[in-house]
Order: sequence, then structure tokens, then C-alpha cells
Amino acid sequence: MVFRMVFYPWMGYRVSGSEQFNNPEGGLILSNHQSMLDPLLLPLAFRRPVTYLARSTLFEKRFLGAFLRKVYVVPIDRDAARAGSLREMQRRLEQGYLVGIFPEGTRSVDGEMGPLKPGFLALMRRGKVPVYPAGIAGAHLALPRGKLMLRPRRVRVVFGKPILPEEIAAYSKQQDAELIELVRQRIAACAQAAEAWRRGGPAPEGPL
Repeated sequence: MVFRMVFYPWMGYRVSGSEQFNNPEGGLILSNHQSMLDPLLLPLAFRRPVTYLARSTLFEKRFLGAFLRKVYVVPIDRDAARAGSLREMQRRLEQGYLVGIFPEGTRSVDGEMGPLKPGFLALMRRGKVPVYPAGIAGAHLALPRGKLMLRPRRVRVVFGKPILPEEIAAYSKQQDAELIELVRQRIAACAQAAEAWRRGGPAPEGPL
């Protein structure tokens, strides 16, 4: 509620396609990454939480660590094996959680989408849940990389139609590159629609 009170009037936050998440089923959300705001922007219009992975060192900070645990964030140690974190995220998908991942692995400097790292594929294949592409526009202007002060900039979020488990299963391990490209195209389409909307164009009519 606090974030809604800030983001809706301050950044003119608007979202399209969020009606898809009015159900108890698990789902994987794959989005472009523009700003530290992104983990807040994606679920802002939902009535259910989205769980993320975050560096284990962040949990060492007293208040931040308590906050991250409260909002279902899972710690991951970049210097250790990631199998445990992957199993935990898979377990949460099976329990009906929404899990969010930013496949670029790092925030954009200029708002443009970078190449996707393949680490998300294992969870995408094992999760056996719908995979929702998402596009964020304007977050890099509201809170640029390296800045701490929030700026009043218009932000838009667009969710696309899910990639269903049977569609994912049609891609063999030898077709990982093709599957990554499919995901990249779907995320890019949402991001482009969000940017056009942010610039004054019409809101998308339903999920892309």
C-alpha cells in the first residue's frame, strides 16, 4: 500500500496485463531490467507476492535482511553452488508462488535491453508452469543506475501472454539458443509496448 501511494501519483505508474495473475497458480515472470525499482514495479498491481533471488550479502544488513525475508526473497551466494536456491525457487513455483527473474542479470544503463544470460532456462524447464514475459519502461529514468533519489518520471509495465509448459517442452536441450531467443523476443515486445505507452501512445488492449 505504501509503494502504491508513492508510485501511482509520483511516477504515474500504470500496468497492462496484470489481470492474468488473479489466480492461485504458480508462474515464472521474466522481465527486462532497468532499475533497482523493478522488483517493486512488477508486482505492484497484484494481490499476491512475487519472490526473487538476491545476493546473500544483502541479508547481512539488519533491517534490509529482515525486509527481504518478509517479502519472500531467497538468498543466493554467487561464490557457491546455486543448486539449493534453484530447488527452493522450483519448490515455490510448485506451491503456487509467482517467481520473478531478470534474465539480463544486470541493470541497463540506458534503458535498452541487453542479451539474456541462460541461467533462467533450468528453472523455466523444471518449473512446468506458465512463463510470463514482462516489459518495464521508464524505470531507468525514475531511478537511474548509481542514483539514490527517486525522480518523478512516467513508468509503464506490460505483461504478455504466457509461454505454456508444453511450448517449452517442445524445445530440446540442443535448442537452448532458440528458446532464449523466443523469450528475448517476447520480453522485447512487452518492453517496446511499455515504452510506446510511456511516450503517450495507447495502452495495450489485453496481454500481448
